[in-house]
Amino acid sequence: MSDFYSNMYNPDVLTCLANLSNDEVFTPPEVANRMLDMLPEELWHDSSATFLDPACKSGVFLREIAKRLIEGLQEEIPDLQERIDHIFHKQLYGIAITELTSLLSRRSVYCSKYPNSKYSITLFEDTSGNIRYKRIPHHWQNGKCLFCGASKSEYERGDELETHAYEWIHTTKPEEIFKMKFDVIIGNPPYQMRDGGGTGDSAKPIYHLFVKQAMKLHPHYLSMIIPSRWMKGGKGLDEFREMMMNNTSISHLCDFENAKECFPGINLDGGVCYFLCDKQYNGPVNHYYKTVEGEEIVSTRYLKTDLSDNVIRDYRQLSIIGKVKQYGMQPFSNIVSTRKPYGIATDLFNSPEKYPSSFFKLSPKNGYCKIYGVKGKKGGAKRVIGYVDRKQIPSGYDTIDKYKIFFSYAYSTDATVPPQPIIGEPGEVSTETFLRIGSFDTKTECENCRQYISTKFFRALLYFNRIQKNASQHTFDLIPIVDFKKKWTDEMLYSQYGLTQQEIDFIEETIKPMMLEE
Repeated sequence: MSDFYSNMYNPDVLTCLANLSNDEVFTPPEVANRMLDMLPEELWHDSSATFLDPACKSGVFLREIAKRLIEGLQEEIPDLQERIDHIFHKQLYGIAITELTSLLSRRSVYCSKYPNSKYSITLFEDTSGNIRYKRIPHHWQNGKCLFCGASKSEYERGDELETHAYEWIHTTKPEEIFKMKFDVIIGNPPYQMRDGGGTGDSAKPIYHLFVKQAMKLHPHYLSMIIPSRWMKGGKGLDEFREMMMNNTSISHLCDFENAKECFPGINLDGGVCYFLCDKQYNGPVNHYYKTVEGEEIVSTRYLKTDLSDNVIRDYRQLSIIGKVKQYGMQPFSNIVSTRKPYGIATDLFNSPEKYPSSFFKLSPKNGYCKIYGVKGKKGGAKRVIGYVDRKQIPSGYDTIDKYKIFFSYAYSTDATVPPQPIIGEPGEVSTETFLRIGSFDTKTECENCRQYISTKFFRALLYFNRIQKNASQHTFDLIPIVDFKKKWTDEMLYSQYGLTQQEIDFIEETIKPMMLEE
């Protein structure tokens, strides 16, 4: 009986679909089953248990649940067709994210995209069965959707195109969709929507909206696979991060620094995780973390600590962070600028025509400041310099004539060596390609700060707090400010903060050496 589905899927088409683009992240059957393995075995023998996938793409979760129930209910409902009819009509429900995925999901679950046809393994009266798709409008206000934050300019479309207004999160009453309660809600929600401000890392996350909506139904078990970026907040995720960190019903959390561990065909910066909430559980999280090098770290602990506002993903970092905090510190973020330190966008060198001709020059000119930026497309951009009219620089005036450091805000998340920091002389500024660190009265202090940045100690604490390629002011929160009248080495810093040999070895093994350019 366990071969009921496997005979129909060879090779498994859902494994192939799992290797599509970042925009449509299909879940491989292997990953779906690892998530289902977190659920108690007795569920597969319970003919009254109900399951919902609120973000069906391929139908893989419902299909794998069906396989388990078909085997688990064999004793209670011996007749195969009666058992199949009961499972598909009374236990399994889904909401597709698009019309296409509704057909795909029905095909993989019912073996027919039309479950009222003779080809369906169980007969429904309509063409949807229990996997519904309803075209939902966005609710626009000031150019944004009130529910998901999508940009009107991007998603106001004709009937021939998908609007990606997902039913599950475009209602204040999700319980009205099927008018029933569910024992298990499980799925892989869409991750982001274009908000008019960019795509990729700049797009607006929406996966947390699916999780929060599921929690409103108070299922016994809730499990979803989502990007790990929520652990560091930002981009509308701060409230969600706080809610998850304080949620003691999360019994399991599996976190992968390399998203390819779950989705081999995509590049998802910052990694991916899946979790299990059990409403009857109240305690620490059984935490599994796999590093980008493949090392598996297992711990049992609470996500909320007094060491950081963010989730510390690798528990080996906790003692190091704790010692720095215990010593007493002013966070290095206090001397790091916000984005766009001088009010000048990254596109200055790629699109100079957007700016007044009097503002930007390629050659030096009296009354103009040297400006650092990049030119070229993503992946091939090069650092370049130009000159801008001092009088037209929008912000950051008080640091223009000071020494400072320009630090690239974007680089690979798993990199422990950042691009070379630049010493900004008096009269020099940067585009938003860089964060500005400090303003120093002397060049010696500035050079000592740059030397501090190059230490493994500094870069370890920076690495511990990064989860996406775009660094921000708060990425530097765990790093202490030191006396920049001194030139610091790792040995001095390890001694200053009382690190053990084990902690030192962890940093030395994790963080690659960095050589500063003259």
